[in-house]
Amino acid sequence: MTDLLINATYSAEDNKLRLYASERLERDLFLRIKDAGFKWAPKQELFVAPKWTPQREDICVELAGSIEAEQSTLVERAEIKAERLDALAQKREQQAGAFHQAAATISERFSRGQPILIGHHSERKARKDQDRMNNAMTKAVAASKAVHYWNYKAAGVEAHANYQNRNDVRARRIKTLLADLRDWQRDLNHASKCLEFWLSIKAQSKSENFQDKVNHFIGSHLKHGAMAPYYKDQHLSSYLTKGELSALEVVEICIRHHLYHSQSPYIYRWIQHILGRLHFERTELGKTSRYEDPLTPVIIQVFVREHGADSPKAKKSDIGFSLTSAAPLPCHIANSNEIDLSAEQWRDLMVTCGYEVPAPKAKKAPILNFKAFSIELNCWGNNRHFRQIEMTKAQYSALYTDYRGVKYSGCKQFRMKICKHPEQSGYQAEWCSVYLTDSKTHPAPESSAIAFEKPEEQ
Repeated sequence: MTDLLINATYSAEDNKLRLYASERLERDLFLRIKDAGFKWAPKQELFVAPKWTPQREDICVELAGSIEAEQSTLVERAEIKAERLDALAQKREQQAGAFHQAAATISERFSRGQPILIGHHSERKARKDQDRMNNAMTKAVAASKAVHYWNYKAAGVEAHANYQNRNDVRARRIKTLLADLRDWQRDLNHASKCLEFWLSIKAQSKSENFQDKVNHFIGSHLKHGAMAPYYKDQHLSSYLTKGELSALEVVEICIRHHLYHSQSPYIYRWIQHILGRLHFERTELGKTSRYEDPLTPVIIQVFVREHGADSPKAKKSDIGFSLTSAAPLPCHIANSNEIDLSAEQWRDLMVTCGYEVPAPKAKKAPILNFKAFSIELNCWGNNRHFRQIEMTKAQYSALYTDYRGVKYSGCKQFRMKICKHPEQSGYQAEWCSVYLTDSKTHPAPESSAIAFEKPEEQ
């Protein structure tokens, strides 16, 4: 094993670590790699982990010294696998042809309808030929099915690689990564807030009600977790109740626990890894467009909240916009609980983080209230005229929610309230458009969807 060489690679496309060994590994090393989650891929002659983790990265660095970028792309690996599966399909196709030919050759003795003569000396050989013919046909059918199976697998491999590279799939993958980033950042925020709280409690250790405060808060929970950890498989409240630990000792344990988690290198490694993947995915997706419209505090709050900030509050400042948070801001945004930047600096930070301000949602057409004989509305995918009835706002609100609603007009210019006729019952009750007599009356728009009642027609 003195000449053993191991190379480690990482592919950002599929988030997998790979180990290439120059020769067969010793059993202890093999089991260690296997326990870490690596699997042996015999066709590729390498060990592959299904996804990146800090522990797997440590093993790769320990064995290989460093981790290099994977040279083959996802599409190239898919093409190699598809070629291998195509070769299997061709092999099974040849086998199917051979088995079919063997069955046809054996069946020649029965081609003219010669039956098996029971009791004749030829019966034994005829039955053996019959069994051989049936077995050959069975194998031919199985091989033919295998041809379809391997062709389907080969097509699926290439389709999957192409699917992973689609822009819409990549955009959804970015959303998933941002959700993971918020989850890890939420753990840091929780630890920081708890640490700050327990430090403030410790500062009151000489007060008369110190014991009562610790008893009260030891079992409390914040939005994302408990304020006190478990200690030796028991909750700290148990030790406090039994008198095995003093209130000050309990506070010290809470401080050490949350201090460790607020500075956990494990969490920060996950965050840095996710940020690296986000940078790769956004680079592949295309250039991030810069937001040039006027900034508002709400836009800034949404931006930093998407990256894991805890309850951010933005407001205008002398130089631009200032932002404060209940917990330290994400490390790629700021190194403290607050930040004050100009509007241009906020725009640059958004581009650096790959954030694009969402386009405003299209406003819905207004809900109008005017008199008419009937109005053409779009309901359940079809346009049809609804006869109008009059009622008060209170009468309309008293109707069952499933028996009233708001629908678009056939011209899409406005919306109208509808309901089932209150004097009719059952599922066959007529749906009508509604004019509220005690609400503001709007001028009727010019639309072909409105039919007004003419006096001479009455």
